[in-house]
Amino acid sequence: MDGCTFARLLFRVSPPPMFLPLRAFRYGHTNAMITRGVIYGVLGWLIEILWTGTGSILRRDPRLRATTYLWMFPIYAFGGLLCERLHGLIRGQPWVLRGLVWTVAIFTIEYCTGRLIRAWVGQSPWNYDGAPLAVDGLIRLDYAPAWFLLGLGFERVHDALRTVLPVVPP
Repeated sequence: MDGCTFARLLFRVSPPPMFLPLRAFRYGHTNAMITRGVIYGVLGWLIEILWTGTGSILRRDPRLRATTYLWMFPIYAFGGLLCERLHGLIRGQPWVLRGLVWTVAIFTIEYCTGRLIRAWVGQSPWNYDGAPLAVDGLIRLDYAPAWFLLGLGFERVHDALRTVLPVVPP
């Protein structure tokens, strides 16, 4: 019994959006989904490197150090695929509401993945302890404007990818 059949029996309907990977295998869009995940992972790394590098410039660090973590690639990849589904749900809403939804979604992904990694290996790759408005050292509420804008930017990336790569049917 494949995952979609199991989910259909369990929910007595088509698999819900959280079963995105199962639906991808069923509809034969596995390669496109993997490609989009890789694109989101690489873009996430690039954005994080630019973000931390900008912080280096602002701190006047002559080394211009910019960092990321290997952990971040799968977080950005799967986070992007989850956000595709969310984008489909909020697409027709006003931009301010969409930006707020993105902010909450990014905070949720960052907090939950940070907690999971901390539980697995004893610490999260990022540590905001002592930073203003930090929650459990895993998220910084003062980053809300950045996540608001990043989410709205994600919409443009997702729409561009939809024109090039097949998207899993809703």
